[in-house]
Amino acid sequence: MKNKTSSRRKFITSSSLALSASFVSLASCSDKKSESKINSPNINFNKNYKWKMVTTWPPNFPVLGEGCNILSKWINKMSGGRLEIKVYGGGELIPSLECFDAVSSGAIEMGSGASYYWAGKVPACQFFSSVPFGMNPLQMNAWLISGGGNDLYKELYDPFDLIPFPGGNTSMQMGGWFNKEINSIQDLKGLKMRIPGFGGKVLSKVGGSAVTVAGGEIYTNLERGVIDATEWIGPYHDYLMGFYQVAKYYYYPGWHEPGGVLEMIVNKKKFYNLPSDLQEIIIHGIEAMNTWMLCECDSKNSIYLNKLVKEKGVILKQFPEEVIKELKRKTNEVIDELVSNDEKSKKVFQHYKKFRESIEEWSAVSDKMYYTL
Repeated sequence: MKNKTSSRRKFITSSSLALSASFVSLASCSDKKSESKINSPNINFNKNYKWKMVTTWPPNFPVLGEGCNILSKWINKMSGGRLEIKVYGGGELIPSLECFDAVSSGAIEMGSGASYYWAGKVPACQFFSSVPFGMNPLQMNAWLISGGGNDLYKELYDPFDLIPFPGGNTSMQMGGWFNKEINSIQDLKGLKMRIPGFGGKVLSKVGGSAVTVAGGEIYTNLERGVIDATEWIGPYHDYLMGFYQVAKYYYYPGWHEPGGVLEMIVNKKKFYNLPSDLQEIIIHGIEAMNTWMLCECDSKNSIYLNKLVKEKGVILKQFPEEVIKELKRKTNEVIDELVSNDEKSKKVFQHYKKFRESIEEWSAVSDKMYYTL
């Protein structure tokens, strides 16, 4: 017992001496540091910057365009007024789908859109928006932010002098509005539907016709029979567009766009010409907007789905299992064709697929299991 007590006292004594020595050492270091010159970024707080942001969304478009306006205010406030960003909706400064080129050239500093809009220029960019039957919004954020996806994203856009960021999320979308019931895959043959990205290619594979229609023209085209069906975003935005007035059936799930990732692109040269503190403010401002937009969409959708069904009498229907199976099979064909003809798409998809398989194992014992309780 005495030996144990003695050993304990020696340990406490030696620890106390070591701690005292460390305090002396820290004090000495502190004195030396106070005498030496402190290195800090060379920031001119008297210089202000004025940027422009263009978007693919209509001016002040709920949530998506609204998020861009909020980001502009956040950045201005965090920078103490040193960085002012004026937001232009689609068509106000340039046509909506010219955002990529305008920011790439440096004529505009920032742009908001969705990466699949640029599939004609960069086929692989579609994987950074949403893949039919692919990862959900949280999984996409995990891949992009923490799973290495963002490194591939930046690599893909670097030749265009662009820095891409996950810039919002619509959450899982709905399957769309139809003027007739979809009871079998045959009902999709000859169907004219407004649907972009991979989803449009899959529809064509099953005999349908994917139509490109600007957001402001969808309602009229659906009403006049120019198109037979349309997907848009989710209950909140679909309610505001009034689709329930011109289409009877509202289908789910949104097999074509389960992830809904939007993007913010920044001209690389303009970004790195900013002081380092303003660069960080932009980065973290976009990160905050990315989170806000996903939360806002989920919150609003939960309210407006109820309104559509209970107040507007919308008929909510699930796609038949046969239809989903065939769409999934055709999705695999579309992706196989893309990756076999484009090396960059192959590289991105292999990384995407590996991450998805890994996170699916976790999902199987976490959220998916929880939903069955």
